[in-house]
Amino acid sequence: MKIFFWRSSYKILTTFCLLGLTAASSPVNNNQDMELKIGIVQRFGATPTAKLELTPTKGDRIKLKWKEGNQQQTLVTANPVQLETIIETLPQPKIDEVVVLGNFRTFETAEDNANNWRSQGIEVEIAQPERWQVWAKRDVYSTPLVRRLLLQSIQTSGQKLPYLDTQIRKQVPRVSWVVNDKRYSQNDLEISTDKNLIRVKKDQKSGNTRLYAGRMKLQPNAYGTYSLVNKVPLETYLRGVLPYEIGTSAPKTSLESQAIIARTYALRNLRRFAIDDYQLCADTHCQVYDGLNGVAKTTDQAIASTRGMVLTYNNELVDALYSSTTGGVTASFSDVWNGEDRPYLRPVVDAATNIWPLTEKSLADEKNFRQFINLEQGFNESTWDVFRWNKQTSLEDITKDLQKFLLVKKSPYAKFKTIEAIAITKRSESGRILDLAIKTDIGVFTLHKDEVRSAFAAPRSTLFYLQPLNKGKPDVWGYAFIGGGLGHGVGLSQTGAQNLAKLGWSSTKILQFYYPGTQLKMLGNEIKPPL
Repeated sequence: MKIFFWRSSYKILTTFCLLGLTAASSPVNNNQDMELKIGIVQRFGATPTAKLELTPTKGDRIKLKWKEGNQQQTLVTANPVQLETIIETLPQPKIDEVVVLGNFRTFETAEDNANNWRSQGIEVEIAQPERWQVWAKRDVYSTPLVRRLLLQSIQTSGQKLPYLDTQIRKQVPRVSWVVNDKRYSQNDLEISTDKNLIRVKKDQKSGNTRLYAGRMKLQPNAYGTYSLVNKVPLETYLRGVLPYEIGTSAPKTSLESQAIIARTYALRNLRRFAIDDYQLCADTHCQVYDGLNGVAKTTDQAIASTRGMVLTYNNELVDALYSSTTGGVTASFSDVWNGEDRPYLRPVVDAATNIWPLTEKSLADEKNFRQFINLEQGFNESTWDVFRWNKQTSLEDITKDLQKFLLVKKSPYAKFKTIEAIAITKRSESGRILDLAIKTDIGVFTLHKDEVRSAFAAPRSTLFYLQPLNKGKPDVWGYAFIGGGLGHGVGLSQTGAQNLAKLGWSSTKILQFYYPGTQLKMLGNEIKPPL
């Protein structure tokens, strides 16, 4: 999700405000406020100078717990605790090896690829060392021989993209800390305070400190580093999401819509980081979660008034995708990712009135699309600067971006030297690019769907057309990317929702506009969060 920061008056709330929300308007079972596990620092120790500072609030103390053998160890201090990275030289080199079945920009694409491998009888897991990846499951393909036989079998079947990622580690990071002049070092560390409030300083240079509710755990991850996980109740987690996703000054019903969608999104996506034993991240690969620093009365009231409310389709939680702006039309799930379409995620013209007959003038037609993308008035997002854009990029920069993308993807076309032509060969009904063909000196290849946003720096979405530019030269100098929107454009538009709220639309009407055919329901016996 794209972050929008609204600068509002900033002050620290009292402890009572930080510890809980005001009473909800509808009674719900307290058990519905389940505890989430959020990876607020996902790969701590990747650099030898990495540090994290944990501080209790005034009058409180930090409690550190870990195990040495079978014995529980506990330390309590009122002072800040600084977690440091120590690089340990191993007595013998350690080999870490996985079969990487694919590299992807998003979790949704990785999950679809994982399901395809499972259908072929291969057990897999989804990882995110940097980009999202699908791995052959490590505890199943656990020896060098088995991994190589698997890769050989896959490549023999004609699939060339999977590869063996082998890393020989002579050194590994270890986490240590000092309390009362004594240094400690353990892989698993539980962190708590009496008030359930912990300040975390992630960047020593900027002095940027964030306040988090709940408990913490420092634990190893799948990449040889560590993750700092915040264990926090769902409704409290939302207090750290809404101010950073939609802002504190958005109209009331758009805030309520965001609260319901953010709650639904969190509960629907608890599986994302199973490989690292937590559920959600804190950045735009999930929802932006930045602790309690930005909490405000407006967002807290929206969370409290919708407590326990989720969006459903056929009594199941919807795939509650949303983005900052749609560019004037929402996208189907399959416009952006591979996988089964969701009936409630389909093209909707993002306007309060019917200003474009989508059923009669499909945006899959290039002529219709160009006419549509050059319209600027009458949409929910018309006044926003990212609603329409025109970005000119030289062929030299396009080439560099594309080579970098293909190299990460391990594509054989990464070796190309020159681009001879670029053409959009297929669009969806919502106008999103499904296929973009690129002719190079070593052949023609096609980028599909959301790959287009990864491959170039210019487009802010896949809702654009290309215009070649000569700039007074006989050959093509570069291309203008002319389009609209920011992000994938699936589901609710945070910008559009605010305009509809200003027009007097209720949160229910806003949500049913962006997710047709859905129903609002309370978590309970009929609608349960995933285990």
